[in-house]
Amino acid sequence: MTDLTTASTRRGIDWAVVGRWAKEQYPLYILVVLLVVAGLSTDAFFTTRNLTNLVLQTSVIGIVTLAQFIIVITGGIDISVGSVVGLSGVLAAGLFGGTSVGVAILVAVCVGALIGTVNGYLVAFRGLEPFIVTLGMLALARGLVYAFTEGSPVRPEAADFRAIATSTVLGFPVIGLIWLGLAVVLAFVTRSTVFGRRIYALGSSKEAAHASGVPVRTTLVAVYALAGVLVGFAGFLLASRVGAGTPTAGNLYELDSIAAVVIGGAALAGGKGRVFGAVVGTLIFGVITNLLVLLNVSTFLQDAFRGGLILLAVILTTFRFATKRTGVGPT
Repeated sequence: MTDLTTASTRRGIDWAVVGRWAKEQYPLYILVVLLVVAGLSTDAFFTTRNLTNLVLQTSVIGIVTLAQFIIVITGGIDISVGSVVGLSGVLAAGLFGGTSVGVAILVAVCVGALIGTVNGYLVAFRGLEPFIVTLGMLALARGLVYAFTEGSPVRPEAADFRAIATSTVLGFPVIGLIWLGLAVVLAFVTRSTVFGRRIYALGSSKEAAHASGVPVRTTLVAVYALAGVLVGFAGFLLASRVGAGTPTAGNLYELDSIAAVVIGGAALAGGKGRVFGAVVGTLIFGVITNLLVLLNVSTFLQDAFRGGLILLAVILTTFRFATKRTGVGPT
């Protein structure tokens, strides 16, 4: 057996690494089980139309989850993402009449970047708790949304405003390709760059990171600003998919994104997690929501299922990292 393992390693396969990876992929196993259950529950699930709708429904929250992911890795949290999605969307659709898609994207990204930078500054340089800062920003951004829209959708004038979010390439939605492309880029940044290593260092121990020469404050601001850019862009994509900036856009995205990050294997304490897990966590929520709709489950019960899944995510993560610390159970 040793000789076989050595030979496999020489050929480029490290089975020990593969085994460790497989043990950590419980979110992927949950997703596979859900797909099997969905396929057995209704014939409508694995249809081209439904799978396309599933991608359209999960792509925007998927991008928001990527933003939430990098903040959680630092040991922070952002509960303002849903409101920022709404604000970015209505301003992208409403400012300058929504006559230019390019300008709309720029507006949405700048709004997100500005709010993210403010959040990061207050957390990093003023020493405020991320939860409190983003709670205030949640209320501020949502209040601005209602003030700007007066409770009515804002419809852009550009005829091609919906093009990005409704186009397909070989039958696959472009918005889904954008989400997956951003996930690949973020995975590279977090795992293969100095900036990415600094993000994980902050989540493990800010004191140790500072002692190692990591610019803690500027890195935190950069993380929140980058997250803001992603959230702002997601706001534009949501407005593009719907065809208008709606005052309720992004509602509960903060809960869904946090839960997707956690069920994807990240630790709320920071320093642990993978982009792949965040993507899988998003798909888990998307499949469950889609299946409940196909089964004509009450909207109120759908909210209950989502709440239960959030609790399950927290419990699973708590158990997972507790067993790692004690050396008992899977690692």
